[in-house]
Amino acid sequence: MFKVHGKMFALLSLDDQPARINLKNNPERNIELREEHDWIIPGYHSNKRHWNTVIVEEYASWELIKEMIETSYKLVWQKLPKKVREGSV
Repeated sequence: MFKVHGKMFALLSLDDQPARINLKNNPERNIELREEHDWIIPGYHSNKRHWNTVIVEEYASWELIKEMIETSYKLVWQKLPKKVREGSV
């Protein structure tokens, strides 16, 4: 589990083969990603509207996965209280 100030932005399952990672994104973008890539599915054990599960196969786009990780981090970061983001906590 990867967190920013105690809030999860990524959940990586190392027990599954291939590896799977849950990442947050905008609901509209999640639908697009699922339609475009068969290795991106609704978030397993997550709010399927806001989370995707990325099945990390050899044919998966590493550039897209990195972009999705950054997006997930930013979305969670933006929801943190302002005083936390500004470092006054």
